[in-house]
Amino acid sequence: MEILLPVTDKNTVGKLIPQKKPFVMVDALFSWQETELKSGFTVPEEHVLVANGFFQASGVLEHQAQSVALHTGYQFYLKDEEPPVGYIGAIKTFEISVLPAVGDKIETEVQILNEMMGVTLVRISSSVKGKEIATSEMKTVVK
Repeated sequence: MEILLPVTDKNTVGKLIPQKKPFVMVDALFSWQETELKSGFTVPEEHVLVANGFFQASGVLEHQAQSVALHTGYQFYLKDEEPPVGYIGAIKTFEISVLPAVGDKIETEVQILNEMMGVTLVRISSSVKGKEIATSEMKTVVK
């Protein structure tokens, strides 16, 4: 199956990441380049990390990490390989100013700063309705 961008079908996006329900926190791949990615996630009411109508900070952070996994997964798709399992290796910074509400569409931009031997250093920015809600820098590690 050929995957053309943008991808807004949850099932297709799900094939590009190793995470599975109920712990999936990306549902759109808007653009991909070697050093960049734009992803999305619409916060569902029944999500395990929703409390009192808001997606919790831990969910936003995991969404950002899964956006990095989506970048890697699409890269492996282009090589006709399965998406690898990865982990957050270190979080340098994480700041959140607003918790997204149920139904909000989070749009996230990932910038790959450095990638070497399965370790990727990234800068990430997430926004809702064009307003930045969270930023982070982290290292992810591919198993």
